[in-house]
Amino acid sequence: MLSPLDPQARKVLELGRLGSEPPFEAGTPEQARRAYKNGFPGLQGEREPVASEREQTIVGPGGPLSLRVYRGQGAPTANAPALLYLHGGGWVIGNLDSHDEICRWYANIAACVVVSPDYRLAPEHKFPAAVGDCRAVLSFMQDMAGGLGIDASRIAVAGDSAGGNLGAVLALLARDDKCPPTAQLLFYPNTDAAQTADSYRRFGEGFGLTARTMAWFREHYVRSAADRSDWRVSPLKAKSLAGAAPAFVAIAGHDILADECEAYARRLKMDGVPVVVKHWPGQIHGFVSMGRHGQASRQAVEAAVAAWRNFDPAFGRV
Repeated sequence: MLSPLDPQARKVLELGRLGSEPPFEAGTPEQARRAYKNGFPGLQGEREPVASEREQTIVGPGGPLSLRVYRGQGAPTANAPALLYLHGGGWVIGNLDSHDEICRWYANIAACVVVSPDYRLAPEHKFPAAVGDCRAVLSFMQDMAGGLGIDASRIAVAGDSAGGNLGAVLALLARDDKCPPTAQLLFYPNTDAAQTADSYRRFGEGFGLTARTMAWFREHYVRSAADRSDWRVSPLKAKSLAGAAPAFVAIAGHDILADECEAYARRLKMDGVPVVVKHWPGQIHGFVSMGRHGQASRQAVEAAVAAWRNFDPAFGRV
C-alpha cells in the first residue's frame, strides 16, 4: 500500500503547481538552468556555518575545474575524513550553489572535509565528460590529501540523483585504486538509463520529477542510444559490482527512480557489497534539497553519515 505524501512533499508540490515556470523539457538547457537557479533558493533552508570554505581550481580533463572545499566544525586540521559530493540535476543543471546546503550538513555532521566539483554539464559536454571530471577530482583528493588536510584512505563519495549516478560509477571505477573510497552515499541515484521500471508508470506525473523530464535529461547526456547500456551511464548494467565501496542508498517512496534504486541495492547485496537501505515512504525525488520545508532533508544526511561511520571503524578513533 502506498504511503501518504509527507507534509514536506505536499508543500513543495503545491508550490510547484502555483509556479509559472514551464517544465524543463519545454525549453532549452540554458533556460532550464536559469529556472533552476531561480527556484532552488526557495527550497533550501538557512545555510549552516562551517569552520571554513574556499574555492579552488584544478586542471581537469576538459580544462580548469572549479571546486568548493568545506571543512566542517570539529573536523581535524590534518588527516580528516573526506567526502567527494557530486550534485544532482540530470547532468544538465546544478552547480556549486544548488547543493551547498547538503555539503554544509555533511561537513558538520561528519566533522569532515567536503569537496564539491562544478563538473561539466550536458549537452555542451556529453557523457563521459562528467565521469571524467569526477574521476579527476577523486584522484586530486587522493594525490593531494596532505595539502587538503585529509586522509587519502578515508575518502567517501556521495551524490543525489544524477550525482548519485556519478557517485555509483565512481565507486566502481575506483575499486582497484591504492586508496579506494570507503563508502558511497547515494540519494535516489539514477542507475538504469532504460527508464522502463514500473515506478516510471506509477510516479511519471504529479510527483515533481516527471518521466518526460527524465527522458529529456537522459537524451541531453548520452551521445547515442548505445550509451544507455554503458555501465558508466547505467551502473545497474555493470557485469559485477563486487569490490565497490559499502553503500548507503536513500529511496523516496513517490519517485520515478524508486524501483531502479531498489534494484541497485539488491545487486550490491548479491555481489557481496555491504548495503544500508533507508526508505522515506512519503517523500518525492529531490527531497534532500528541500530543507526549508521539513526536517527529512537534514535527517537523510544524518542517516547517511551514520552509515558512513559504521562502514569506517576509524571514525570511532577520531
